[in-house]
Amino acid sequence: MKNCCARLRKHIVCGAILVIAAVACAAAQQTSLELDPAQTSVKFTLGDVLHTVHGTFQLKRGALEFDPSSGKISGEIVADAKSGASGSNMRDRKMHKEVLESERYPEISFSPDRVEGPVASEGKSTVKVHGTFRIHGADREITVPATVDMSGEHWSAVVHFSVPYAKWGMKNPSTLFLRVSDTVEIDLAASGTVQQSKSAAIAAQ
Repeated sequence: MKNCCARLRKHIVCGAILVIAAVACAAAQQTSLELDPAQTSVKFTLGDVLHTVHGTFQLKRGALEFDPSSGKISGEIVADAKSGASGSNMRDRKMHKEVLESERYPEISFSPDRVEGPVASEGKSTVKVHGTFRIHGADREITVPATVDMSGEHWSAVVHFSVPYAKWGMKNPSTLFLRVSDTVEIDLAASGTVQQSKSAAIAAQ
C-alpha cells in the first residue's frame, strides 16, 4: 500500500512538473515587437489618368506580441490619419475633408490576430498576416502578405496591400476633368526591437 501511494505521489509530482514546464515554455515563446517611428514608414499610392500620386502617413504608435509556436499575434499598428500628405496642399485638404474625414476619424490602424506560415528566429520569412484594418471608422477583416526579417534584437517587416476605399464607403475625389482610381495601394515598412515579454521574463526567473 505504501509503495502504491509513493508511486501515485511520484506520478502526481511528475505531472505537475510537466504542466509547469509546458506553461513556462509557452510563456517563454512570447515575443514583444516594438515599433520605432523613426524606422517605420506608411506610404500610399493613388493612380489617376495623368500621373500617380504618392504620399505618406506618420506612425502614431505600435507594439505587437507574437507567439511563434502558435502563430498568434496581438497588438496594433496605428497611423495618424491627419498626417497624410501627398505634396499638394490643395489635394491634401480635399483628401482630409472629403475622403478620410480625418478630423472625425483621426486614426488608421491594423490589429493582427494570426500569422499564417512559420517565422524563422533568424533571417527572412514570407508569411501572411490576418487581422482587422480600421479606416474611416469601420473595421475590415483582411489578410496581407508580409516579408519578415528577424536579426537578434531587431526585426523588420514589409507589407503591401490594396484598400478599395470607394467600395468601403469613402468618397472618390474624381472630378469631371480628373479621374482617379477607386483603390489605393498601401506599403508599410515597419522596424523596431525584439524584447522578451513580461510573462516570458517571469517564467525565466
